[in-house]
Amino acid sequence: MSRLRQPPLVTGISPNEGIPWTKVIIRGENLGTGPTDLIGLTICGHNCLLTAEWMSASKIVCRVGQAKNDKGDIIVTTKSGGRGTSTVSFKLLKPEKIGILDQSAVWVDEMNYYDMRTDRNKGIPPLSLRPANPLGIDIEKSKFPQKDLEMLFPGMSADFTSENFSAAWYLIENHSTTSFEQLKMAVTNLKRQANKKSEGSLAYVKGGLSTFFEAQDALSGASNTADTLFQEVLGRKDKADSTRNALNVLQRFKFLFNLPLNIERNIQKGDYDVVINDYEKAKSLFGKTEVQVFKKYYAEVETRIETLRELLLDKLLETPSTLHDQKRYIRYLSDIHAPGDPAWQCIGAQHRWILQLMHSCKEGYIQDLKGTPGLHSPMLDLDSDTRPLVLGHLSQTASLKRGSSFQSGRDDTWRYKTPHRVAFVEKLTKLVLSQLPNFWKLWISYVNGSLFSETAEKSGQIERSKNVRQRQNDFKKMIQEVMQCLVKLIRGALLPFSIPESGVRQYGGWEVKSELSGQWLAHVIQTIRLTYESLTALEIPNDMLQTIQDLILDLRVRCVMVTLQHTAEEIKRLAEKEDWIVDNEGLTSLPCQFEQCIIHSLQSLKGVVECKPGEASVFQQPKTQEEVCQLSINIMQIFIYCLEQLSTKPDADVDTTHLSVDVSSPDLFGSIHEDFSLTSEQRLLIVLSNCCYLERHTFLNIAEHFEKHNFQGIEKITQVSMASLKELDQRLFENYIELKADPIVGSLEPGIYAGYFDWKDCLPPTGVRNYLKEALVNIIAVHAEVFTISKELVPRVLSKVVEAVSEELSRLMQCVSSFSKNGALQARLEICALRDTVAVHLTPESKSSFKQALEALPQLSSGADKKLLEELLNKFKSSMHLQLTCFQAASSTMMKT
Repeated sequence: MSRLRQPPLVTGISPNEGIPWTKVIIRGENLGTGPTDLIGLTICGHNCLLTAEWMSASKIVCRVGQAKNDKGDIIVTTKSGGRGTSTVSFKLLKPEKIGILDQSAVWVDEMNYYDMRTDRNKGIPPLSLRPANPLGIDIEKSKFPQKDLEMLFPGMSADFTSENFSAAWYLIENHSTTSFEQLKMAVTNLKRQANKKSEGSLAYVKGGLSTFFEAQDALSGASNTADTLFQEVLGRKDKADSTRNALNVLQRFKFLFNLPLNIERNIQKGDYDVVINDYEKAKSLFGKTEVQVFKKYYAEVETRIETLRELLLDKLLETPSTLHDQKRYIRYLSDIHAPGDPAWQCIGAQHRWILQLMHSCKEGYIQDLKGTPGLHSPMLDLDSDTRPLVLGHLSQTASLKRGSSFQSGRDDTWRYKTPHRVAFVEKLTKLVLSQLPNFWKLWISYVNGSLFSETAEKSGQIERSKNVRQRQNDFKKMIQEVMQCLVKLIRGALLPFSIPESGVRQYGGWEVKSELSGQWLAHVIQTIRLTYESLTALEIPNDMLQTIQDLILDLRVRCVMVTLQHTAEEIKRLAEKEDWIVDNEGLTSLPCQFEQCIIHSLQSLKGVVECKPGEASVFQQPKTQEEVCQLSINIMQIFIYCLEQLSTKPDADVDTTHLSVDVSSPDLFGSIHEDFSLTSEQRLLIVLSNCCYLERHTFLNIAEHFEKHNFQGIEKITQVSMASLKELDQRLFENYIELKADPIVGSLEPGIYAGYFDWKDCLPPTGVRNYLKEALVNIIAVHAEVFTISKELVPRVLSKVVEAVSEELSRLMQCVSSFSKNGALQARLEICALRDTVAVHLTPESKSSFKQALEALPQLSSGADKKLLEELLNKFKSSMHLQLTCFQAASSTMMKT
């Protein structure tokens, strides 16, 4: 525990005498450790603790209160030292009664005054002090009520210190019974007081001159005594101050002398913030010094800082670099006041670096393509999630109706190998998306001033804003140059015909023989669209990205063209896949394969044709519309040509080892077709059946799909395709009719005149002759052949065959010069038998031919002849009932329909 402090000791008080409420300063030793340690203070026996103000352990200030004793000690009591003692005393003077108009050699304390009227102290301002009797005569209080006086003098007062003083009120209140002689004496007293005041301050000074001399002597003595007492102390203080100043100066010198070495060390550590702070401090202290030593060392500091500027600028312009590091180096250079504009230099370096990376990417892929053709280099590896984007659009071909399936001619190896140009575009776009956002953010930070420190921003704000306005166009050109470089490199790889010859060497150089397929072009379009969306998210103005939109439009158009061209190539190969398997409707799988091929091509173009936000329609240009329309027509006509080739292919070129017919169709080919080989007439029928289906269904479905995918010129495509198809159908149909009708027609005339038959000289008819029966059997054979292939073709084919036969029969009848009765009856029997048999297939032309043939015959004259004709017709129909059943079935079918 610490020992107790010594008791308080009062060694002095100033002043040592005074009236109550005089402010005194108490000095001594051990007067307490603080305000809370002081617990008692008495002067002349009066407690002055309430007015005490503890200043230090050797000084207390307080006011003297009212005391009974005129002289007494000053006793201080503290918690730490207890009750103290005093070596001095204080003399309490009685207050001199000073009036308001009296002069005084001492200051009258405003905190206390003596009221002579009440003979006590009051705490009001001294201006309220007034003499008890200003007139100097006896006061005789009146007995007038106070209320009456207030009513008599409203707003006035009997207080002569008041602004509203009323002399009449004062006289009534204090001198109402005073005689006139006494009032005259009062006037004389007032004049005497006024004359005394007019004597001025000179008389007052003369009266207090001795006091002034005494005070002067006391002050001179005090000054000499103080000099003697404190000369040594003041000397030590001056020496300490000098030593302290010298040490402070030495400390400043030490900082400056060590600063160059500290700068080098901190630079090696990378503590650039410390270096900059030390430099700013040294600059503020010694930047404008005139001391040669300071100048020398400060010059060394500037040399080190210049080295730091060069180092930071090199690091700033070094590539690659992160955005965080770039901002940090720019702020450092701004803090050390680097010349020029480091931030703009960094933006320029980053711009050149991005362009260099893009060109290096192209050169790397081209060299890889030349060095290892056909191989997938590891440097071209892309993220595993890129290929499914395009693979998802290519679903496996669904099986077709009627048991057939569409087998694409594409090589499935494309699924596992990414072409070099596609990999290059993916790598290039990924590179731009990894570099351009930081480049754009660096510019935004440059514009809003966040690259610079607060001090540098304030000092160079005006100049920097001027630089921003000047360089805004320059930065816009940089962005446009990057976008143009990106677009031209992609065009050089995918659309080399779209770049001028002057740029082929810089942006082209891809020595590839084959063009990318539509599927890969669609994948590239999707990649570039994602790139455009990412760049738009950076809030880059759309006018800077317009070149990318133009590129996407050109690629979309090219993708449509290439896909349609590849579709045409696939359609050409469909003829090789004709299996000649006929279903119940007389169709092979070829029309459905054709339709599915086009549908798959259009589906692969769905994402390409659809317009994303901000994109234009693929078909907005009339030239594009015309080219797409022509390619679509070309696809249709190629398939029509394939049908024609299939119909005219020699028998030896047809592979029918897998041929089969529908089990529900009767085999009417006979023994000659036991090996299931197809004749040219049968192939014609199959192709005709396919043509009919194409005209009624396939072409219309394809037109709907074209319209669904927003193709233009669909009406023209449909019209031209239909016209070509109908032309082929008519040509093939005429060829078939010629093949089937000519032998039947050619056999009529020899059959009629077989055995030297003569219409003029013949026996009575006994029935239909064999030539007509043979002609009917041949027609039935045609019916069976057509019916086996396609039931719907039967009426069309037989009607034309019947027309040819009826026309020939009419010609033969008209060529006969005359008929005998029996000849006329025989001719009428055969004509009617043929007409009635094929009645369901008669056309206006064939009916006219039969009518002309009958008109060439003589009319029947007797009823016996008519009866005989009817009997013979019934006999013919009865005898050939089985053979004629096919015509009856056709008749019932037509009646049902």
